[in-house]
Amino acid sequence: MNIRVIVGLGNPGAQYARNRHNIGFLAIEQLALKLGATWQKKPLLELAEARVGAGKLFLVKPLTFMNSSGAAVAPLLRFQKIDAGQLLVIHDDLDLPFGRLRIRTGGSSGGQNGVKDISEKLGTDQFVRLKLGIDRPPAQWSVINWVLSNFQPDEAALLEGVLRVAVEAATGISKDGAALAQSQFNSTDLRPKPPKLKVVAKPLETQTLETEPLEP
Repeated sequence: MNIRVIVGLGNPGAQYARNRHNIGFLAIEQLALKLGATWQKKPLLELAEARVGAGKLFLVKPLTFMNSSGAAVAPLLRFQKIDAGQLLVIHDDLDLPFGRLRIRTGGSSGGQNGVKDISEKLGTDQFVRLKLGIDRPPAQWSVINWVLSNFQPDEAALLEGVLRVAVEAATGISKDGAALAQSQFNSTDLRPKPPKLKVVAKPLETQTLETEPLEP
């Protein structure tokens, strides 16, 4: 079943724009740029229309705040007569390291309240998700403070890479389906690799064997 709607999850407003929780917004904005789509503000969402291959694609940013994302998504699908299986939701995931992504169809929300609300409003969890890792919070951070914290300047290069691959993955899902995209992208790991230890070979020590003199 072809994807017809791609939703990026986040919170509206400039104060949330660079939050970890808004990585879904960041990804779909990059996708709209790639596809040359223009955003239009509607009562509950921002909407852009594009084409991937021969199919028409709706790009969506809910303006209802994260926990009520379904209030924007469900009416759009009903109005356009689009099945839940033709929906792709891009969102942050605490259980994935920053630099990893995962494509999955159906299943639990994993504590992501935007995904949970969409499932409840649609009456099904059988839609595709593109999960973008943001890591678990450090020990001294609460979950809410972590997800509403901004990506830091030293994370900019990795974030750029994640968004680039997210756009490729979303495009791949739209063109070829989730199953093929899973095999292509679920093993992606953009985290910097630790430096390899340089092994310096030491010369073998010359050993002197002591032997007793032979008796005459």
